[in-house]
Amino acid sequence: MTQHTIGTREEWFAARLELLEAEKALTRRGDELARQRQALPRVRIDKDYRFETEAGPASLADLFDGRSQLLVYHFMFGPDYSAGCPSCSSTADGFDPIVVHLAHHDVTLMAASRAPLARLLAYRRRMGWRFPWASSHDSDFNADFSIWFTEAQQRAGDVEYNYRHEPVFEWRPDAEVGGLTAEARIAAMCGTHVPTFHRDRPGMSAFVLEDGVVYHTYSAYARGLDDLWSMYQWLDRAPMGRNEHGVWWRRHDEYSDG
Repeated sequence: MTQHTIGTREEWFAARLELLEAEKALTRRGDELARQRQALPRVRIDKDYRFETEAGPASLADLFDGRSQLLVYHFMFGPDYSAGCPSCSSTADGFDPIVVHLAHHDVTLMAASRAPLARLLAYRRRMGWRFPWASSHDSDFNADFSIWFTEAQQRAGDVEYNYRHEPVFEWRPDAEVGGLTAEARIAAMCGTHVPTFHRDRPGMSAFVLEDGVVYHTYSAYARGLDDLWSMYQWLDRAPMGRNEHGVWWRRHDEYSDG
């Protein structure tokens, strides 16, 4: 167990002021990074991506739902999954409260996954969510935005994720918990095995619609999504921090006292 200093209120206050300066510097750096994101070159989208939505077949432009900005969360839910990724599910638990605010600020927030629409909507009902969710099942969308890869790509070491090249797929050396690696436990929670689970990846992408033309402006993956996973923003401020030993989180309806 980590040993922590026990001090007086005066000592705490002095240390807190020192930390405050570091936090302010991080906030200012975050503001600058946001400006850099918004200044990235925009890439015109000419491919006709097709989606299935509750309103019927849709193009990428249709997903904007009358607004000029679109934020898509690439939710890990492949056609071979029996349930959505529990990590993505934890992230998505924070979507509903902000969807309405973003909508009134000219931004549509939605999820997109490769699983058929009926399975996505059934899972959404189970989770009690309301945010819009589109199926990209018959589209190149996931492949083109580097969040889905084929078995052939895995075997050939031809996977580019999070802006870097990955080696030929191997089981990661996670610490074993309950006889399974952390990855294997999460894959099992989705009703699949690690290689299949790993062909879908998490991410988010941003788009803007101008004069009827869609432009891609930004995408983030892996730890680049940490700020969107609100659970961790709270844990980082808790006395013990993330304090993780393997996979501890569940879907919100799977905790024993849920």
